[in-house]
Parts: sequence; C-alpha cells; structure tokens
Amino acid sequence: MSSSPTPSAPRAGHVPGPGPAVRSWRLHGDGRTITPGTVVAPDERLSWGRTVGIGVQHVMAMFGATVLVPAITGMPATTALLFSGLGTLLFLLITGNRLPSYLGSSFAFIAPLTAASASHGVGAALGGIAATGVLLMVIGVVVGWAGTGWIHALMPPAVMGTIVALIGLNLAGATTQAMQEVPLTTFGTALAVVLTAVLFKGLLGRLSILVGIVVGYLLALVQGQVDFTAVGQAAWVGLPPFHTPELHWSLLPLFLPVVLVLIAENIGHVRTVGLMTRRDLDPLTGRALLADGLATTLSGLGGGVGTTTYAENIGVMASSKVYSTAAYWVAGLTAIALAFLPKFGAAVATIPAGVAGGAGIILYGMIGVMGVRIWVQNRVDFSNTINLMTAGAGLIVAIANPELVVGGLVFGGITLGTLTALVVYHLMTLVARVRGTEPVDEDTEDPASYRAAEAGRLG
Repeated sequence: MSSSPTPSAPRAGHVPGPGPAVRSWRLHGDGRTITPGTVVAPDERLSWGRTVGIGVQHVMAMFGATVLVPAITGMPATTALLFSGLGTLLFLLITGNRLPSYLGSSFAFIAPLTAASASHGVGAALGGIAATGVLLMVIGVVVGWAGTGWIHALMPPAVMGTIVALIGLNLAGATTQAMQEVPLTTFGTALAVVLTAVLFKGLLGRLSILVGIVVGYLLALVQGQVDFTAVGQAAWVGLPPFHTPELHWSLLPLFLPVVLVLIAENIGHVRTVGLMTRRDLDPLTGRALLADGLATTLSGLGGGVGTTTYAENIGVMASSKVYSTAAYWVAGLTAIALAFLPKFGAAVATIPAGVAGGAGIILYGMIGVMGVRIWVQNRVDFSNTINLMTAGAGLIVAIANPELVVGGLVFGGITLGTLTALVVYHLMTLVARVRGTEPVDEDTEDPASYRAAEAGRLG
C-alpha cells in the first residue's frame, strides 16, 4: 500500500465523520513513533514491521476465546479460525476499511450450538448459525436505511441487559459436571485466569483466558487427562475440515436470541471505537451488522462458528493507541494461515473438559455480568416495577432452562427467557400507558420524557 503525508490532528471539540473508503493508509508521523496527543487512526499506519507486530498482538488477544468456543462445542478449531479470519477481512472490506474490528467466535452461540448438536447433529447446528447470520444481514440493511432508533425502542437497556445476562447465566449448568468430576483442573484453570488478569500488566494481563487455558492444560496433563493420539495422527499442513449445514426449522428459535446479542455487541463496538478515535462512526453501524451477518452465514455454511466483534481487541487498541485497520488485515491473514495446520487443530481438540469448564466459569459469568453492566451504564431504574419484573422474569425462565415444543418448534431457556423479557416489558408498558400508571420523569412529571430517556440510553 502506498503512503501519504500525515494528516493534521483534528481540531479540539471537532468530531470528524467516518470519511471515504480507505484505499491506502497514510503513514503516521515517521512510522516509528506515535505523535504525542494523537492516536494512529483507522486510515493511518505505522511502519509495516510495527504494523505486523500489532497485528500479531490482535491474533493473540482473540486466540484464547476464538478457539475455546469450538473446544467447548466440539467444532473444529481450524475451521473456526479460517472463517474468523475471512470474516474479519470481509468486515474490513464492507466497512470501507474505516472501522477496525476483529470477528472472533461468539460465546452467545455456545448454548444453541450444544443443544442443536445433541438433538439433531452438527449439520443442524450449522444451519442455525447460517440462519442467524442471514437475519443479522437483513437487520444490517434495515439499520443502514432506517437507523438504530427502532432497535432502541424494541430493546431499551432494561431489556437488552436482561437478554445479555440470561445467556451467560443459562450456561452455568454446563460447568457442573467438570466441577464435580475434575475439580482440581476446573478450579485451577479458573484461578489461573483471575490471577493472570491482575498479576500482569499490558498484553499478558489481557490474555488471561489464554494463560488460564495453558495452566489448566498443564494441570490436566500431569493428571493424565490429555490424549495426544489424534495429534500424532494429524498432518502438519492441510485443509481444515468442512461440514454441510442442514436447515431444521424447529431449531431456529434456539438461535434467534443470539441475533439480539450480536446487535448489541456490534452497536457497542461501533460507538466505543468512535469515542476512542474521536470520529462519528455511527453511520457505519448498518454495514457492521451486515458484515458480521455475512461472516456468520459463511461460517455456518462451511462448518465454523458464528462470529462477533471482540472487546479483547479493543483493549489492544486502547493500550497501543493504534486503531489502524492495516493491523487487522495482518490479524485476519494470520488466522487464515493457522487454519491450514491440522496438527494445531488436533492439539486444540485435546483440551479436556476440566479446562473448558474452568474457563467457562469465568466466561459465562462475564457474559452474565456484561448484562448487568448495560443496566449500570445506562442507569436503569429498578424502582420502576416494569424494569424490575422484566429482568426478574426473564432471568428466572432462562436459568430454569425449560424446553417447550410448540408446533414442531423447539424453544429452550434462552429463547423463552428472551421472549419473556420482551413480552413482559412491552405488555406492562402498554397497559401502564393506557391506565396512566407509567413512571414519570422526576423533573417534568411527564411519562413521555421518562420513556425517551430510557430508550435513548442504549449503546
């Protein structure tokens, strides 16, 4: 790529727009150091050597989480890496190289993947992933045309926080067997994750999941819980395994709530990066959703795992102050290269249940608390009975994890919890509005002002 002189720094108080599609990256300063008081913008880069180094950091940041999802669900790690890398490159292309992001395996898919695979096989699970991606693409097109206001109205913070939280809490039972059967490996892995997060600064601290997996793996190894037979039989170089999806309409309700989480994650990513780079990236929200939907669809069609934007990589950008999309091209290409190492994929597949369970204790809990974080950040008022009952009912249904079959469609705990939250919130709001019992804004004593404030807080 060619380089151009460094652009002038943005004026104080000025928030530039996303700008045109990036066809080349301007060199930031001398390419070796970051100009004081600035960041390396998405359309800039450091020298290629330094850009490659930052790209490798992004690979390390996404790695533990991206390979853990296939390890937990039994999907091939190399296939997940291939579509993760391809999805990242597609994301960069569709957003015009203006929105730095890495698309890694989404934890929101773990529960429906596990349930669908157990009842109907891997092909059915992949069909659910592909269908989820198609729906997300459609939503991306709608958002590009109509904006995100309708999403905020459908899922105000009280509802969105509940949906995100219930997905994590619904997965809690998946760790029970590991805790009981291999407690040393399970709790040792979890302890390694939490200690790494606070013992080390910089990149190593952000790689706490990966470090915890390594420590847990070593604990399992000394206890004889690891079988290397498949690693010895695997080739060094070869194609990742692919699998054909099967569409089972009855299973689609298991996957539909995941769409709501992917929407929240993408909107949050766009706004976070916009704040950090001092650019108005909101116009790219529709493209981001479309790109993630396309990446998820392709992954489902080929045998991979659904994708989403990664907060771990935002951490790398925040610490390095490098938001260059060039680094993400490096990361995507590196992930693709790793996908063609079957022996590596076989090694990932040897991760024992105790390690996956220990990492799950932390990860599932983090997903649950991320929902709580949405409530806190948006100052959700739980003295409001509507918000209180929405959250309480949705969480209890999801944690109870019932399974209902209606007209051949399978509704699991996450689906039922999501539907419960949506129905309770909007039904109570409608009735309260008709009866005049809606909460009012303390300053204006106006119900409409209260609703506007609630809806406007999401994201």
